[in-house]
Amino acid sequence: MTTKALKGGEYIIRDSSPSEIFIPEDFNEDQRMVRQMCKDFVAEMGEKANVLSEQVGLMEKAGELGLLGAHIPEVYGGNPLDTNSNTLIGEELGRAGGSFDTTFAAHIGIGMLPILYFGTDEQKKKYLPGLSSGSHKASYCLTEPWSGSDALGARTRADLSADQKHYTINGQKMWISNAGFADVFIVFAKIGGEQFTGFIVDAHSPGITLGEEEKKLGIKGSSTRQVFFENVDVPAENVLGKIGQGHLIAFNALNIGRFKLGTMAMGGSKKCIDIAVKYANERQQFGVSISSFGAIKHKLGEMASLIFALESASYRLSDMMGQHKDESIASGSIFEMAMLDSAKEYASECAVIKIAGSEYLDFVVDEMLQIHGGNGYSEEYPAARAYRDQRINRIYEGTNEINRLLLVDRIIKKALKGELDLVGPAWAVQKELMSMPAKSTDDGPWAAEIQAIHNFKKSMLLVAGAAVKYQMDGKHDLNHEQEVVMHIADISIDCFIAESVLLRARKLADGQYNYPADVVKSLTQLFIGEAQARIQKHANDALTAFATGDELIIMLKGVKRFNSYPTVNTVQARRVIADDLIKANGYSLEF
Repeated sequence: MTTKALKGGEYIIRDSSPSEIFIPEDFNEDQRMVRQMCKDFVAEMGEKANVLSEQVGLMEKAGELGLLGAHIPEVYGGNPLDTNSNTLIGEELGRAGGSFDTTFAAHIGIGMLPILYFGTDEQKKKYLPGLSSGSHKASYCLTEPWSGSDALGARTRADLSADQKHYTINGQKMWISNAGFADVFIVFAKIGGEQFTGFIVDAHSPGITLGEEEKKLGIKGSSTRQVFFENVDVPAENVLGKIGQGHLIAFNALNIGRFKLGTMAMGGSKKCIDIAVKYANERQQFGVSISSFGAIKHKLGEMASLIFALESASYRLSDMMGQHKDESIASGSIFEMAMLDSAKEYASECAVIKIAGSEYLDFVVDEMLQIHGGNGYSEEYPAARAYRDQRINRIYEGTNEINRLLLVDRIIKKALKGELDLVGPAWAVQKELMSMPAKSTDDGPWAAEIQAIHNFKKSMLLVAGAAVKYQMDGKHDLNHEQEVVMHIADISIDCFIAESVLLRARKLADGQYNYPADVVKSLTQLFIGEAQARIQKHANDALTAFATGDELIIMLKGVKRFNSYPTVNTVQARRVIADDLIKANGYSLEF
């Protein structure tokens, strides 16, 4: 039974206990049935998942299985499941490959959520049942040739007719997923050239034309086209949300989309490590399987450590969002507003999962290809397509650079609004630098790791607090110091994920879970040891960018003090992990 969830960003200043978090090993029987259904669906799709002409049929099948409406209330044609089950669906479908994943995610996320979150009751009843069943497909039209990350720079225009019964839209959108077969477009345009507003548009309306399918590096089985609007009339009642507040729709719909992208990337990583292990076991060189080679075990151990870490953080966050949603509903909020508020509350953590998920998958796919050697470069093996497909994840749903900036911006804004007390803890860390280090009295089995997480957070508070102080003193403006902000973001990412790994390991050690303790210990210590090195580097790089003199020397000494995790035998840790994978002939850390 979990206790009250952390607030968004609060992980930096508040410790959690193992009993507070949900881990994949806690799945109940219903959730395990959902997992198996998704596994069966992915197996049934096979190569169809990578074929453009198959996407419509596969989406309709997903609708029949209830996968498109698992986050939609019954009154609007959905079949709602709990938050962790929805996360599980995303993870498992992430194994299908980049093409179907793009189709699916664009539909259930940025295609459906704007209507669920901001639509009128009439709009929800008109559009969501068909989108939940799969009879209609959704697409999200935001990006333009002149505006990508800068969404408010859009030039697409909407003008109200003289009788005020419709708007006429003119403009151009690009990189639009699902455009080739969509029935419903979520379109953003400026009314009168000024008021950025969302619209629900019938994709078959006169005046809409599509460009040819884009010739993309990867995800070739997904539909990506330009969409042109030439005097397209849209009924006035199809305005989505409030006039002039389209940015709220655009940005809020992306929060949960980022989280889902990260969890789908996690599923993709598991699929890739499965392929890598099986290949390594089957491939013979010098009379033995290459999985017996230390260099291959090194790779497998590193890949598994990242996947285990991402999984730990993803389900921890999933449960936090689920608790927040359930508490909001219990307090009188309607289902969809509770969902929206939950994603908004944890916007920073959603960015963490998006960044980590896409970058860990990047690493895992690259190592999978390397394990295949020359065969990895051949289109006859799965590594080549996976290598191309995964690259888009660091770009869409907001580039990872933008997400790093937003992550820190959100935390600082919460602090400035009084929603998150960073000042007190940051000041305490500054005072601690002027005192002798206190010796820990904890001698428990995870004492060094618990202390390491405490120190990671102190490093985060030291760097972020100093950066904000320098800004308040007028010495520099964080808005123009993106490199510093991204260093702070990377420290924050490792803080959240490393703590999640340790909490899961401690929970697994309580006796009710049956998993080899040496493997869990190796996974945990490997990730925390490497996180320590990354955090120290990011902290040093950030501080030297703006601090000088004696103050810099003191703070750098503080960083060194706060990064004193004992040296881990990483060679042995990777071997322990890899041997478990090799024995299981795939990813072995799944219940």
